[in-house]
Amino acid sequence: MTMGDLPAVMAIERATFPLDAWSEGMMRGELAEMPRTRHYVVVLVNEEIVAYAGLAAAADQADVQTIAVLDKHQGTGIGGAMLTELLAEARRRGALEIFLEVRADNPRAQAVYRHFGFEDIGTRRRYYDDGTDAIMMRRKLDD
Repeated sequence: MTMGDLPAVMAIERATFPLDAWSEGMMRGELAEMPRTRHYVVVLVNEEIVAYAGLAAAADQADVQTIAVLDKHQGTGIGGAMLTELLAEARRRGALEIFLEVRADNPRAQAVYRHFGFEDIGTRRRYYDDGTDAIMMRRKLDD
């Protein structure tokens, strides 16, 4: 992902996360940390950005910062492909485990993460702006 991708990325962000979308300033801040502690990717279909994902990594831990896929492209494997790339990047950077938070009211995303070996490790109460809890998940990367 580059700064030039931000208009398309922000449109996907607002469409995918209408209740708690990141601001463009937050996304710019993330990209400013590439490649030092961040790794962000986009997916193109017919030269259109239809998805993006980001990873934060430091020392032996990594965090999935975000994954978003336009609604009409969900269920096509794009999200799984991006998650696979984030896991590979975390390993390349020497992470031993990777964490994420997912909305408690998003069972579809939770199922994808569990399919990829993530396990629930706790709950962050009222984590999201609308008061929804976040499920905290972790996957060890030595397997």
